[in-house]
Amino acid sequence: MRIGVIGGTGGMGKGFALRWCGGNDVVIGSRDAARASAAAKEYEGLARGAFGSIGGSITGAANADVAADSDVLVLSIAYESIGSACPELLPLARDDCVVVSPIVPMEKTDAGFEFIPLRDGKPHSHQLVERHVRDKANLVSAFHVISEKKLADPKMELDYDIFVCGDGERAVDTVKKLITQIRGLRPVYLGPGSLAYMAEIATPLLLNAMIRNKMKNPGIKIV
Repeated sequence: MRIGVIGGTGGMGKGFALRWCGGNDVVIGSRDAARASAAAKEYEGLARGAFGSIGGSITGAANADVAADSDVLVLSIAYESIGSACPELLPLARDDCVVVSPIVPMEKTDAGFEFIPLRDGKPHSHQLVERHVRDKANLVSAFHVISEKKLADPKMELDYDIFVCGDGERAVDTVKKLITQIRGLRPVYLGPGSLAYMAEIATPLLLNAMIRNKMKNPGIKIV
């Protein structure tokens, strides 16, 4: 499977590349193709150092090229960038491309991390991204409650549940399979895309709990 990561030079992009390159071709996207290629080379070196060999690959390209040539497209971007990145890139995606949104609409204030849609009455991330996909059945929200630091360190063992929301069975099943490819992660389906805010709001909840209680990179596990 060819997995593209928009904004892939960040921590989450690094984590996805390292965790999925064992059996997939991961393409790191950036506005600067040279930067994407340099990051991909670094990530592939780290992957080979950690695993010895990989069954897939990690390469880099400009965001537009990644969007046009991916089976699965992960939007590793900020909430504030949805309005500029999605209208430009999502029309380039193939009709059957599964789009994954791990985007969290939050802001750090004096009180702590706050959920922007609840505070300001704005749309949640899934709602905004949905406006720019051809078929909302191809959009899935997932990976909101995973520690970026742990995901990007292949030596770190994971033991988390990942909430999944989406309207299309094929797209949801595809994302659930990708989650299970990462050792220690379990997909937990919450419901349609209209409920994605429930997954999104879990991130500021975790961060506030982490800071106030001096926890280290917490996650969610349903037992």
